[in-house]
Order: sequence, then structure tokens, then C-alpha cells
Amino acid sequence: MADANPNDAAERVEQLILLTERLTGLVAQSAQAFEARRPQDAAAFVGETGRLANMYRHESTRIRGNPAMIAGASLVQRTRLVRATEAFDAVLARQARAVEAAKTVTEGLVRTIAEEVATQRQKGASYGADATTAATPAATAITLNRRA
Repeated sequence: MADANPNDAAERVEQLILLTERLTGLVAQSAQAFEARRPQDAAAFVGETGRLANMYRHESTRIRGNPAMIAGASLVQRTRLVRATEAFDAVLARQARAVEAAKTVTEGLVRTIAEEVATQRQKGASYGADATTAATPAATAITLNRRA
């Protein structure tokens, strides 16, 4: 969008609407992939989504800093921009929920596997220096990071 260098507010608003709608579509596709439990499918959208998100952030910052840039656009156009932005916000919230659900499931699986590995390893016994049996130490091959 910055490359197009719009000459007037109406053109700038139209370009921002198109950018917002395209970004909304990509984020929605990504959310659908997570909801379908196929996060690997969302990888196809990462590059384009990142590029458009950067453009969106840049243009939003410019307009926030200088609202006169779009003040000359018609009320109808500015209303369409507001609606497009609201739709974008809703899709972002949807994607956040989908990603959080996938994260929770993945963490649960890793935790369950780690606990099972630890349980299996503790079944063995070893002999100490005084010929007595001692439980095998807990498994250390898997590290859980609760902050991830």
C-alpha cells in the first residue's frame, strides 16, 4: 500500500479496505486450519500474512498519527473501513482462541507422554553399592517448559 502512494483520501481508504479484507481472509483461513486440527495447513499463509500485517501496521500507524490523511474520504467509505476493521478484529479473536486451544492440546499431549515415560522408567530397579535395590531415577530426557 505504501508503494501505491495514493493521491487522495478516498483512494487511501479504498486501499486500506482492500488490505484489511485480504488480511482478514488470510487470518480466517489460518484459524480454520487450527480449528480443523491441521495447524500445518496454516503454514501456507504465514509469509503473506506477515507481509500484509506489516503493511497494515505501518498504514494504521501513519493514519493514527495524521487522521487528516483519510478525513477527505466519504462517510460511506470511512464506514466501510470501520466495518472491515471490526471484521478483522473478530477474526483475530477467533484465531487467538483456535491457537490457544491447539497449544493446550499439544501441551497436554507432551505432559502425558512425559509422565508415561517417567512411569515406565521408574518400574526398573537397580542395585546400589550395598547390594540393595533402589528405584531408577525419574526420566530426564523430556523437559517441560511451562512458560512456552
